[in-house]
Parts: sequence; C-alpha cells; structure tokens
Amino acid sequence: MSAPPLIEVRNLRIYFPIRKGFLGPVQYVKAVDGVNLRLYDGSVLTLLGESGCGKTTLGKTIAGLYRPTAGEVLFRGKNIWRLSSSEFMIYRRSVQIVHQDPYAALNPTKTVFTILATPLKRWGIARTRSELVERVSKLLELVGLTPPEDFLYKYPHQLSGGQRQRVVIARAISVNPKLIVADEPITMIDVSLRLGILDLMLELREKMGTAYLFITHDFGAARYFSAKGGGRIAVMYLGKIVEIGPAEEIIKNPMHPYTQTLISAVPVPDPEISRKKKPIQLRSLDIPSPVNPPKGCRFHDRCPFYIEGLCDKEEPPLTEVKPLHEVACWRVIKR
Repeated sequence: MSAPPLIEVRNLRIYFPIRKGFLGPVQYVKAVDGVNLRLYDGSVLTLLGESGCGKTTLGKTIAGLYRPTAGEVLFRGKNIWRLSSSEFMIYRRSVQIVHQDPYAALNPTKTVFTILATPLKRWGIARTRSELVERVSKLLELVGLTPPEDFLYKYPHQLSGGQRQRVVIARAISVNPKLIVADEPITMIDVSLRLGILDLMLELREKMGTAYLFITHDFGAARYFSAKGGGRIAVMYLGKIVEIGPAEEIIKNPMHPYTQTLISAVPVPDPEISRKKKPIQLRSLDIPSPVNPPKGCRFHDRCPFYIEGLCDKEEPPLTEVKPLHEVACWRVIKR
C-alpha cells in the first residue's frame, strides 16, 4: 500500500462574506471553488494565475491560516482540522510559509537573531544562548548571508529587500519543514536578485528534501522553478484549477485556452520572433466577478474558442487527456 500524499486538497471551497451597506444582503466572494490537489514529499508544484484568481488564498489554507468553507485539507491522510492537539502541532511545524512581502513579514523591532532564534526556542531545537547563536549562524550561512556575524544583530530596516527575503526563508527552514508555501517570494525584490532567490530555494530543496508550493503570476518564474525542480504547474482561473501537468508539458503543449493566452502574452527577447508572434485575442478583457462567476466554464465569456450552448451551460470537469496532464475544457475533452 502506497503512502498517502504529504498534503491532499479535496473539493476545497473558501468563500468570504461581503455586504453592501449596513443592511445590504450578504454575498460571498468565491475565492476558491472546488479545488483538488496533491503534494508529495520533496515535490514542486507551481500555482500560476492572474492576481485575484484565489492562488494565495489556497496557499494560506494549505498552511492552516484559513479554515475552509467546505472540503478538506489532509496532512498525511488526516483532515488538519480534526487532528489532535499533538498531531496539529506536528502539522504546524511541517508546513511553513514564505510571505510575498519581506518588508511586512519581519517584525521591525526585533533583530535578525531574535527573529530566527524564536522558532528554535519554541520547538526546543536549541536552548542555550550558545546553541542559538550557533544554529542561527548556520541558518544565515545556508541562505547566503555571510559572514553571519554581520547580520545577527541587524534590524530589518538595515537590510536590503533580497536580504530580508533570505531571512524570511531562513525562518521558514529553521524548523525543518516538509512543505514550504512560497507566496510570490520574488515579487517585492529587485529583478537582479530574483534568480538568486529561486536558485536558493531549489538548492535548499536538494539539501533538505523540502516540498514546495510555489505561487506566482510570472510564467517565466514558474517555468524556471518548476522545470528546474522537475515539478508540475497548476494553472488557476477564478477559483478553479483549469490545467495541471508536468512543467515542460504545460509550457510546450498548453491545451486550455487560458494557459495558451498566458503563454502568448510572455515577452520574447528576440525581435524577429516578437514581430511575428501574435497574442491570442480574447473576447473580453474584463475578469468576471468572483461574487457571481459565469455559469458553465468560467473562462467562456473571454474565450475565443468557446462552444455556444455547451461552454456557457455546463462546467467542464478536470480530465486527464494525456498521462499526468489534466485539462478542464470542453474543446479539448471532446476531441
């Protein structure tokens, strides 16, 4: 019998209530609406999509920061919200998050040493002052902040954006997690530093065997991180997964019109190819409201290939059309 996935998401729904005016009717933002995912030990899964598609909400729910409206998040086959207190603490330590904004993720009143020593003390990894200094110094060396004594007693405002993000990553790996949810980890730092952060995370994966849920809207970053890490890409649109498969397969052979549109919009450095390249023309540039998403396929009102009477009536199931390659599109499924 095979071991259960590290994390499994089953039919997950996360709705946020909103109200127009003091006495207005309550409506719900359907941030995540029926998502199924599996993450295995040491694997890499990149969650890709436009801003507002629900990918950060999904990541935070997997990290236990949001409680789902419906559906389940399973850790080693057990619902995280039904775990005993001791089991929940193991889960809490095993799943760490790297937030998007390194400026807001660090307490400005604490030194780097205090920030990194706190989880070590909390989990009993180091107890004495000398043990803490040694452990924190090793963490700083691991994330490329050397010599560590130059950073131990600095405050976050004394660090650059890239250095702050490295401290955030050091804090995440300090408790030896099984999974890191990396939520747009390179968005808020200089372009020149982004590749270094991605390489650092992949290097730590090789050393520690940590799995990653890498959340991004940047197809270039998604391709680099997933393909180099031998992982998968899941494309998310308006609260749903519309395509998922091996990274190179998704990039070289995208099947869902939304994935094709994203790839067609990626800039090409070669001027000759760029002039010949024709981006896909959408029927509408407006993203529908997650409060009242379209019936049927959620992309049909923007899709240039939609089938009238089908795409606008019935929601396509996420279907395996090739080995390990799943697509939710009637045009692809009915071929």
